[in-house]
Amino acid sequence: MALGPVTLGLQGLTLTAAERDYLRHPLTGGVILFERNYESPSQLSALVAEIHALRQPPLLVLVDQEGGRIQRFRSGFTPLPAARVLGQLYDENRRRAKRLAQTCGWLMATELRAVGVDASLAPVLDLDRGISSVIGDRAFHSDPEAVADIAHSYMTGMSQAGMAATGKHFPGHGSVAADSHETLPYDRREYVDIYNQDMVAFERMIHYGLAAVMTAHVVYPCVDTPPASFSHRWIGDVLRQRLGFQGVVFSDDLMMSGAKTAGGPAERARTALDAGCDMVLVCQDSAAIEEILDRLTPREDPVSRMRLVRMHGRHAIQREQLATDFEYQQARDVVIGIG
Repeated sequence: MALGPVTLGLQGLTLTAAERDYLRHPLTGGVILFERNYESPSQLSALVAEIHALRQPPLLVLVDQEGGRIQRFRSGFTPLPAARVLGQLYDENRRRAKRLAQTCGWLMATELRAVGVDASLAPVLDLDRGISSVIGDRAFHSDPEAVADIAHSYMTGMSQAGMAATGKHFPGHGSVAADSHETLPYDRREYVDIYNQDMVAFERMIHYGLAAVMTAHVVYPCVDTPPASFSHRWIGDVLRQRLGFQGVVFSDDLMMSGAKTAGGPAERARTALDAGCDMVLVCQDSAAIEEILDRLTPREDPVSRMRLVRMHGRHAIQREQLATDFEYQQARDVVIGIG
């Protein structure tokens, strides 16, 4: 059974009977995990193994393990620095900061691959303009060239550990004060300003081989009326055509307030997919999950399915091996030292 275009959130530490049914549905392609799904590395390994065993090819298992305040798994995992810390180090010594970014990316991905998780939705490519509280220290820097330089090293580390990178939130969430979790932000700048500032890091990272992009639930009224997640102009014309991006496009969570203008859950999913998303996220609303799986019409898109399969993790390693792995222990000491 091919991977479907919907990624779902789970309610707890183990799968319920209803969730097993959801995950076997042909529209489902992945699972995204949160703090509510984590108790210990052993529990997480068992949960991920059960998810992977339900289907062939296995469902994608995703998480936001950026570091700083956005790190879903903490106890039993290395505390990762916020992206801004690497940006501050970059201003002091670029070569050292890039080495540390690569180490952070490798360590984060190695620890997740050791429990079976396929991908962390990272790095953040938004700019830290001092405007957005929801982005804030999740961003590497205010300079887009610096963001791209640090993120390239971070992505290299992830790749070495067997994990594909996801840049977010296209075309840029850092220049609006409103939080799209709570309301629908409007970025009223002209396209040329967005292109020459926020989109620089995305363009550079696409050139470096970025595997996936997550869109922003932000309206850019000088460019298009719908939020970027539902905009063919942003996804089809700009991201695919102008920037030449051939990887996976994820929507942000469809149940965020910034997505509500697109209608009910099924209509949001349909509109995002029609706009060019390969996969939509529904992170925690069981009623919305049921509605989408019941009402969304399956579609045949072999190109999109091939993109999704490439997001599976590589280089599986047993967690028990990490205790005696010198490279891992050295990287862990370095990253703890950054903090």
